[in-house]
Amino acid sequence: MKLTKKITTLFTQDKTTKTSSAIGSISEQYAINYLLQHGLVLVDSNVHCRQGEIDIIMLEGETYVFIEVKYRKSQAFGGAINAVSPAKQQKIKHAITFYLHNAGLNEYNTPCRIDVIALEGNLDKPEVTWLKSAF
Repeated sequence: MKLTKKITTLFTQDKTTKTSSAIGSISEQYAINYLLQHGLVLVDSNVHCRQGEIDIIMLEGETYVFIEVKYRKSQAFGGAINAVSPAKQQKIKHAITFYLHNAGLNEYNTPCRIDVIALEGNLDKPEVTWLKSAF
């Protein structure tokens, strides 16, 4: 599988030289692979707009699932789940509205939900917490 190969390549990089954007890419690829294994279908990733960014967009049946991915090495300072602040939630909601509008989808009649994938621990095999309908 192409994603698995990409993840393996990212994991084999020298861990001492990983930038925060490289760690973000690894985390998002890990989350995509995890969600694909759970039957979701990838629609898009790293969708940017002026108001914010959507990390991953997937379909579960007919429901659009917008996923925010957070990685933290430890539980210190609240861990990965608490890193999704109310301000970040607002930015994600604005980005979703923008995405739906550009995709020609009605935001009121399109089944959607926002999930959070929280990854904690060793980046090679992190502990995964999947919060469905997180906010």
